Amino acid sequence: MSTLTKPNHIGRKISRIRELKDMKQEALAQAMGTNQQAVSILENSETIDDEKLIQVAKALGVSVEAIKNFSDEGVFNYFNNFSDNSINQGPIGAHNVCHFNPLDKLIESYEENKKLYERLVQAEKDKVEYLEKLLKAK
Repeated sequence: MSTLTKPNHIGRKISRIRELKDMKQEALAQAMGTNQQAVSILENSETIDDEKLIQVAKALGVSVEAIKNFSDEGVFNYFNNFSDNSINQGPIGAHNVCHFNPLDKLIESYEENKKLYERLVQAEKDKVEYLEKLLKAK
């Protein structure tokens, strides 16, 4: 029995693209509106129906064809074709590297603050309701 992965194992291709995008299964699950366990099952599936594949591609920000045609060798060839421009850019260009998407961090912060605000508003509504019950009881 061979330990090599099958070249057309679509779930493995999805997993590799997700990893290359530095995305956790939980993040992909959230983008797809599902849970981490469903993504795990998806990544272990050799085949995936077209509708689900379109959903995955959209969540990963790639085309369906990019998933179907993905290969590790292709990624290495792609990056090996770049020349090292850091020498030409000098010390400023060499240090001006962003390892995360600032917009993602902004949106993440906004969503966390929104959830906190909604919980605070609900707590205040609960207090008002409790105080109204006390007043009616008197």
